[in-house]
Amino acid sequence: MTPWLPVGVLKTGKLTLKTTEFETVYDFGAKIEGEAREQIDTKVAEWREEGKAEIISGVLFIDEVHMLDIECFSFINRALENDMTPILVATNLGITTTRGTNYNPPPHPTGLKSEEDIHKILDIRCLEEDVDISDDAKVLLTKIGVETSLRYAINLITSAALACQKRKGKVLEMEDVSRVYELFWDVKRSTQYLMEYQSQYMFNEAATGEEDESNMIV
Repeated sequence: MTPWLPVGVLKTGKLTLKTTEFETVYDFGAKIEGEAREQIDTKVAEWREEGKAEIISGVLFIDEVHMLDIECFSFINRALENDMTPILVATNLGITTTRGTNYNPPPHPTGLKSEEDIHKILDIRCLEEDVDISDDAKVLLTKIGVETSLRYAINLITSAALACQKRKGKVLEMEDVSRVYELFWDVKRSTQYLMEYQSQYMFNEAATGEEDESNMIV
């Protein structure tokens, strides 16, 4: 019996996968920015629906977002309307006035962290930095984080670890935390110090023309 054989011209094809960035695609239409970008976005969306393309989106992280003015927020708000534009913003200020307006936006949605949350975060941070810390030192760090700020307590971990290495210790103890706590002040203590001794600094707001120059620090 003669086996079945295909009839007709044999066609071959080649599938090529290429990873590219949107900016590279946009460069082709740089002279017609608005229309070209919209057409490219539309075409890419069609390819994604048809399974011809896959979007691997990055993340734009903007820290200290309270420094931006209202025009920057308008641009970010427009960019967020596109589902291919993931943007994360962060600030250490809960409530502050938006630059260029008198509007106070709502506070950070996560709110204030509890003592238990701060303890867990510090525990994870110590693991990430490969710092062996005693339970007493961890409790002290947690207390500092509650009374000052989480960022300040996290920064103390690295400094305390260096203090522990200097005394040739293997485990970070309370004495290491206490030492760096006295060396590196938090915002509240720094502000109190400046307010207390502001008259001894040049160009201070409390200084007057009748003030004795001998009290100034040069």
